[in-house]
Amino acid sequence: MNDKAKILVIDDEEVVRLSYMRTLAGEHCNVQVVKSGPEAIELMGEHSFDVVLLDLRMPGMDGMSVLKVIKERWPECEVVIITGYPEVASAKQAVSLGAYDYLSKPAGPDDVINAANGAMMHKRWALRCDQTVHGVALH
Repeated sequence: MNDKAKILVIDDEEVVRLSYMRTLAGEHCNVQVVKSGPEAIELMGEHSFDVVLLDLRMPGMDGMSVLKVIKERWPECEVVIITGYPEVASAKQAVSLGAYDYLSKPAGPDDVINAANGAMMHKRWALRCDQTVHGVALH
């Protein structure tokens, strides 16, 4: 079993995608990047991801629309919103749609790592609880 976290970064700005990829890539993460919602949804249909780092303001399909699709099709995937336009209303909406966390840009490397780690730990905890509830052995 591969314990590496599979992370998808969705952001229309190349500098942001590359920054998050450099920050997270390593022996504990497999990171892929895309620049749009439709591209992300297509990729997620082909590969599973544990954590998605998602920008809200993108041309075409915005982040809230992408979040809705992800949570409908892949509810076990944890989503962290990272936006340059933080608002209380969008934070509430994101959480109500199932986002794990909501960060403001510029998000430093530690913020990105902590959010991704927290989301991954939450996913693993949720899977363990689900396995226990359904009587499946954890080991």
